[in-house]
Amino acid sequence: MELSITLESQTPPQLLFGSGDRHLRQIRSALAVQISARDSVVRLAGDPPAVTAAAKVLEALKLRLREHQHIREQDVTELLEQALETRQPTQHPSADHTEDSTIDVYTTHPRIGPKTDGQAAYLQAIHKHDLTICLGPAGTGKTYLAVAMAVTLLKHHRIKRIVLVRPAVEAGEKLGFLPGDMQAKVNPYLRPLFDAMHDMMPFEQLKRFMQNDIIEVIPLAFMRGRTLNHSAVILDEAQNSTVAQMLMFLTRLGHDSKMIVTGDDSQVDLERGQKSGLLDAAQRLGPVPGVAVVRLLKSDIVRHPLVQHIVEVYGENGLNK
Repeated sequence: MELSITLESQTPPQLLFGSGDRHLRQIRSALAVQISARDSVVRLAGDPPAVTAAAKVLEALKLRLREHQHIREQDVTELLEQALETRQPTQHPSADHTEDSTIDVYTTHPRIGPKTDGQAAYLQAIHKHDLTICLGPAGTGKTYLAVAMAVTLLKHHRIKRIVLVRPAVEAGEKLGFLPGDMQAKVNPYLRPLFDAMHDMMPFEQLKRFMQNDIIEVIPLAFMRGRTLNHSAVILDEAQNSTVAQMLMFLTRLGHDSKMIVTGDDSQVDLERGQKSGLLDAAQRLGPVPGVAVVRLLKSDIVRHPLVQHIVEVYGENGLNK
C-alpha cells in the first residue's frame, strides 16, 4: 500500500520531520514502513495496517506541532506506542508462536523467536542489513535476539565466528581493583552475553567454540586494530561507549560480516559531559544505505510483566525526582 500526505503551509517540514529526519526514522523503524519526504510531501509504503498507523502518527504530530510549536522525541515515542498497541494486543512472553518465527540455534528449548511486532522488525532489519543499531529499554530482547541471530548464522555456515563485545563501564558503582587475571577482571561485564549464549548451545559446545576462537567475548577496548571478516560482531550496552570508541568499533567491520549494536539510551553510565556513542551513531548513520536503526518500545518488553511498569514509572519521573 502507498499513501502520500501533503503538508499544509502552516506545518514547517523541518520541525515535523525532526533534525536529520529523526522523527521519520523513528516511525520507519517502529512500524516497518518505507518513508520518503520531499519538500511538503511525505510518501508512505508498506503493509496497509502499518501505513495507516504511520499516517495517524503523522497527523497527530502535525496537531501537536500546531498546538505547541515544537515536537519532542518523547512525543513521537508515545504516539508510536499507542499505534502499536492499537495494531496488536500485547502478547505474554509465554505465548505460543509458529514454527516459522523460530530462530534455529543449537538447542530446541527454550524456543527462540520474536514475541512482538517490534522484535520481528528488528530481526528483519538484521536479515537485510550489514549494520543494525537497536535502541530500547530493558527487557525488549535487544541482546538476546542479536545473539540468537549470530548463532543461527554460525550454525548455517554463513559466518565463521561470533565476536561479542561490551564496554567495561560500571553502572554507577566503583568496583575498584578486581582480583585475578584479565579474563577474571572482565567476566562480570561480559556475564549477560554468556547467559544468553548458554540458552542457545550446550555448555561443552560453547566451551569448545571459545577454546577454538569461534566464539570470542571481549571488552570494547580490545577491538582496536582488528578487521573482522566472515563474522557476526555484536556490541552490547553500546550506550556506554564514547563517540571515539564507537567509531573505532564500527570500522572493524570486514567482508561478509554483520554488525549489531544494541543499547538502552535511558541508562547511560558515562562520565558527565561525555556523549554516548550509541546516540551519536544512530543520528549520523540512520540515512546511510546498508544501515538500519531500530527503536524498540515499552510495548516490546518481554520480561516479567512488572518490568514494563517499572520502565514506565522511571521514564515518567526520572532518576533524580
